[in-house]
Amino acid sequence: MNINWYPGHMKKTKELLHENLKLVNIVIEVIDARIPISSKNPDFDILFKDKKRLIVLNKYDLADPVANKNWEEYYKSKGWTVVLYNSTNNKELRKLEMAIAEASREIIERYKKRGLLNKTIKAMIVGIPNVGKSTLINSIAKKKSAKTGNMPGVTKGKQWIRLSGNIDLLDTPGILWPKFDNEESALNLAFTGAIKDEVLVLEEIGLKFIEKMQHLGKEKAIIEKYGVENNDKALNIMENIALKRNLLYNKTEIDYLRVSSLILNDFRSGKLGKITLEKS
Repeated sequence: MNINWYPGHMKKTKELLHENLKLVNIVIEVIDARIPISSKNPDFDILFKDKKRLIVLNKYDLADPVANKNWEEYYKSKGWTVVLYNSTNNKELRKLEMAIAEASREIIERYKKRGLLNKTIKAMIVGIPNVGKSTLINSIAKKKSAKTGNMPGVTKGKQWIRLSGNIDLLDTPGILWPKFDNEESALNLAFTGAIKDEVLVLEEIGLKFIEKMQHLGKEKAIIEKYGVENNDKALNIMENIALKRNLLYNKTEIDYLRVSSLILNDFRSGKLGKITLEKS
């Protein structure tokens, strides 16, 4: 399966990041806690290697709690500030503000030594599409400063947002990388919605998701959710779900697109439980 999605605006975004990098003190990188490797753009480690980093493991409420802690420790071991965050829950705002303050501490101290007591910290927020950046920005800005949506590619241009605590935040569009050399990572991005469903053969993605759950030993979540019998063959499970939910053409033929959409949407919304697709 060949999965790639790199529209023209993503190339322009990479150029935008490079051009504005000299303006910022901190890079806040938002990744999906369910796929903490696949959702981390490998180009960022090269581009931001000399910048202070804050890693936000977003959507941790949809991921496995044990895996969350393991991934938190993994990224902390690289010397980065890390925070587990749910951008849809405003009660967690203080946790994120404290993480930004922690990541900024050394920079603020350097400013103080130079007599710059109220110097503004400039931060850039980056991430792949549909990882929750805009929702996160809206929560910390306490207003609808950034456009949000449940589809990848909503934010199309940069915008500066003033936050409390003398912090200016540069929002940027979601960006992938030009070629996915690893099919597993490409599939993980497709499962979570980081790649637009419209450019995928969704019937195949749904089948691959069931196979992924079987590989992880988590197929029970699917079996129990849809009330079907377990089966070694992912295709049989898919067809049984279709029959159980009456997702058929002409009352007899399996509608593989509709059943795939059902399964993927239930996973993305957390209806299959707290699932992490990658192990640290």
